[in-house]
Amino acid sequence: MSTPDDVHRLARAMPHVTALTGPKGNTIYQVGGKSFVFFRTPQPDARFDDVIMFWVPSEEDKLALLATEPFFTTPRFDGHPSVLLRGSRLGEVGLDELTEIVQDAWLARASTRRRERWLAEQDGA
Repeated sequence: MSTPDDVHRLARAMPHVTALTGPKGNTIYQVGGKSFVFFRTPQPDARFDDVIMFWVPSEEDKLALLATEPFFTTPRFDGHPSVLLRGSRLGEVGLDELTEIVQDAWLARASTRRRERWLAEQDGA
């Protein structure tokens, strides 16, 4: 099953990715200056300190992921195009599913040109 190392590996494998280190040592993956996977820092009002945020392409995609364990959201993220997942629960997510989630997060944030190029390369693979 999946681990935080898999999230890092999959995010870094996408093209044009920049990995930033936040002020509290958390990793933020961006494409074109836009975050797509974000290891959240502990929040004073949060129940968990190991939350990973994944951007989603649409509200429909968000609702589909939220219909399955272990993905969740909080009122703070109502209307935000993302889902949350505790790092300690990554083992409940298969590697194929995690790969698709990271790729979809990248696709949701990449420019049209980069998205179209990457998708064309996948069709040719």
